[in-house]
Amino acid sequence: MKAIILKQLGSSDNFTLADVDSPQINDNDVLIKIAATAFNPIDYQMRSGANESKRIHSPILGRECSGTIIAKGKSVRHFEPGDAVFCASGSMGSNGTYAEYISVPQQIVAGKPANISFEQAAALPVSALTALQCCNRLKISTEESVFISGGAGGVGLVLIKLLLSQGIDKIVTTAGNTASRQQLINAGLSDKQIADYTSPNVISAIIQGNNNQLFDYTVDLVGNRMSELCSNIIRLNGTYADVTSFSTEHARENLFNIGAVIVNISNYAYSLKGNFSYYGELLDRVRNLVEKEIITPSPINVLGDFSVVTVRKAHAMLEQNETKGQKLIMRISEDN
Repeated sequence: MKAIILKQLGSSDNFTLADVDSPQINDNDVLIKIAATAFNPIDYQMRSGANESKRIHSPILGRECSGTIIAKGKSVRHFEPGDAVFCASGSMGSNGTYAEYISVPQQIVAGKPANISFEQAAALPVSALTALQCCNRLKISTEESVFISGGAGGVGLVLIKLLLSQGIDKIVTTAGNTASRQQLINAGLSDKQIADYTSPNVISAIIQGNNNQLFDYTVDLVGNRMSELCSNIIRLNGTYADVTSFSTEHARENLFNIGAVIVNISNYAYSLKGNFSYYGELLDRVRNLVEKEIITPSPINVLGDFSVVTVRKAHAMLEQNETKGQKLIMRISEDN
């Protein structure tokens, strides 16, 4: 099969197109012909040699996809060749998703929502799994307030829609441009619930959006400077959900000083413990929520077809924060 491989850590110039062996399937695996894959910040963090590079298990990067099953192992009971599926493969597949095919355990796969395209489905797994984990573990009540940094991103938009569907509406988030602000309004927020993170008075604006009260919860989808902002707007003994592992020393000091509860949100934690069923079961729930239109896929930007040029462009846009609230997609094949 053809795949885009990373020859060595560093620049995106290290990506190259290559012919490699097609993946084999074990008894519990399905072989997926990939229709589309999505790009995530962890992709460029891995490529550049950041701490996330410890998660690399193949020179082929990419961690989520949609496609069609073309073969299955003898122990697979719930899927058949021809089924349209989506999955967050992470490090559980035979290789990454910048490739024509991938073999994955059946437990991490779910049927593609019938009412969306393969490109939209490829944008969902990582974002939706992260958002659902936030909801399941934080257990925010309708009386409590939550600040979400980077709410216009893929995770943030799904999380906001999930919270609103549960009657949780004391939400404030940030945006840095008109397009992102409009995405948040489309998701169900009002203009007063959105603060401009480029403003010098952003902390005051965020607190004002919560009726001049500190927050019960903050969900940090950005990290670094935003982790410090989050640590300054949480009430005493409030909760900080860390999705990025990029909190600064200053933020950690602030959080300790207010006795905050810190919840680490990690999608790959379950795979490290061998709990593969976690992924498929949650994605089945995602499929149901999408088909009932309770949540919708994040806006997508199909950058191009399967090529090194597309991969390099996606990595550059992610690193330079130029996604404008859209999930970046590469189309792998068109005959699914």
